[in-house]
Amino acid sequence: MQGKHQLVIILDFGGQYAQLIARRTRELGVYSEIWSHQTEVTAIREARPLAIIFSGGPNSVYAEHAPTVDAGIFHLGIPILGICYGMQLMAKALGGEVAPSTGKREYGRADIIVTEQSGILCGLPDRFPVWMSHGDSVVNLPPMFVNSAHTANTPVAAMYSAALRMVGTQFHPEVTHGAYGSDMLKNFLFNIAGAAGDWGMKSFVAEATAAIQRIVGQSEVMCGLSGGVDSAVAAVLVHRAVGGSLTSIFVDHGMLRKGEAEQVVKTFRDQLGMKLVHVDASERFLAKLEGVTDPEQKRKIIGTEFIRVFEEQSRQVSAAKFLVQGTLYPDVIESGTATAATIKTHHNVGGLPKDMQFELLEPLRQLFKDEVRAIGRQLGLPDTVVDRHPSPGPGLAVRIVGEITRAKLALLREADYIVREEVARAGLHKEIWQCFAVLPGVRTVGVMGDERTYAEVIAVRAVSSLDAMTADWYRMPHEVLDVISRRIVNEIKGVNRVVYDITSKPPGTIEWE
Repeated sequence: MQGKHQLVIILDFGGQYAQLIARRTRELGVYSEIWSHQTEVTAIREARPLAIIFSGGPNSVYAEHAPTVDAGIFHLGIPILGICYGMQLMAKALGGEVAPSTGKREYGRADIIVTEQSGILCGLPDRFPVWMSHGDSVVNLPPMFVNSAHTANTPVAAMYSAALRMVGTQFHPEVTHGAYGSDMLKNFLFNIAGAAGDWGMKSFVAEATAAIQRIVGQSEVMCGLSGGVDSAVAAVLVHRAVGGSLTSIFVDHGMLRKGEAEQVVKTFRDQLGMKLVHVDASERFLAKLEGVTDPEQKRKIIGTEFIRVFEEQSRQVSAAKFLVQGTLYPDVIESGTATAATIKTHHNVGGLPKDMQFELLEPLRQLFKDEVRAIGRQLGLPDTVVDRHPSPGPGLAVRIVGEITRAKLALLREADYIVREEVARAGLHKEIWQCFAVLPGVRTVGVMGDERTYAEVIAVRAVSSLDAMTADWYRMPHEVLDVISRRIVNEIKGVNRVVYDITSKPPGTIEWE
């Protein structure tokens, strides 16, 4: 929660780096939220932000239906940083002129020449590389602005008004491809806007704990615990606040990875002393999935059955008034919710039966994944939980092509364990967003012990990503792939071939089903 800390509002114009701007400001100890560019000036005035940042965007400021802002924002007396499209919008709104670039358009790395070492460029070298991405340029400055920098193709690469405390950059200081990005953001946040830089995970935990206690009071709380990072950290944070008033329900649908169920019980019940209801519903789920091969149908069956099991178990804690959910800030942004700063919302839980009324506790809804991991460590969760790769709700069911059977699950569980074990042994676990094994349901001919075999193929998948919206296939070292392949074929009966998936997202998806 934001609490008493200063707020920077980032107005989003559809740029690909809006979330990155928020992450960079938070890394500097300044709390930020992403708001819609359509936000009215009255809402911004009431929030009393320390500063405003306009994100970049894919449009031209002169295009029909180009996104704009409430003009009153420029008269609030609040420092504003406009980045790329944000700079062009600022220039146009304040009396400057923007036009299509007459020379070469700039996309990617370019060197800026600093002509005015003030404002955001204070104390920086006369020349350094930045990251450009634009087709239009500011050709006439607004009144009260000076031209701070240019490039070979862009006459105004940065502009600054000391009187208005407004800055514009045609480049993206938030990306790491250029130089001095952090220094420029520091200059804006601390020198121009006067930020205190006192926001961080330590203060967040203390404030969130107090807020949960204030909201919950003496009421009972329930949590659906999957063992994943988000639900785990949310559950432990709430447990820190309300202790025995929290009951966590862990539903084992029989499609978890090797050792996963045991780890959840050991960590949360045995080590952390939390009230945990462990439900082994594997027989029930597998019976429902018998003979089903369509991937979408499998997902729906698992989702529906999970709700039914959770509903039955929740009756045992029928006095619960609140339900904990591990919603993160990217979920809030993507849903378009304007109340990102609240810790609680009042509505029916999505996907749960309509007659199950709870007040929803979402203590992590302001945080990014890396911030959640930092909180997990601060709360004493082991690395095996905090550094856990994302895993889909249906578990191994979406990594088995075709019908789900106990034999297939057992085979894939062992192969997946080998993949994850060798990746960890090679020290690559934290470099990779997700890595796992897939059972495609394809058999191929092989030779083992001078005999012909006809056995299963295992596909290995590893990707790099920031948010799973897009992902690139991970360039796994060949020696690691070699060990994985040899171990799987030698240790798992019924497998004679291993392949590596080198498809990015898009065009593929991270999961196979």
